[in-house]
Amino acid sequence: MPKPLLPTLREKNRYIAFEVISDSQFERNELVRGVWAGVLGFLGEQGAGRTSLWAMDWDGSKSTGILRVNRKSVEEVRAAMALIRSVNNKNTVFRVLGVSGTLKSLREKFLNI
Repeated sequence: MPKPLLPTLREKNRYIAFEVISDSQFERNELVRGVWAGVLGFLGEQGAGRTSLWAMDWDGSKSTGILRVNRKSVEEVRAAMALIRSVNNKNTVFRVLGVSGTLKSLREKFLNI
């Protein structure tokens, strides 16, 4: 069994809290497809692959969610999210609530959980 990477060699992640402003409700898979389509359209396949984008959490009742990205790609993903205008042919606006290095502090500061 291989040894785990040392903490200094691991990829550093950041967590983005966001809110979706729309007249429609979205399921998690619809939202993930919409975000990926926006990131692919803005950064291309190679750039999207470098972001290590992952949807961590989605609360459909509050229309808020959490994305995990690597530290170097935070601003690129924020820009791609700002350019998304529709998800599943429904008008949508993404609003970034904040960015943090840990899930605990992100939830405390921006999602009030």
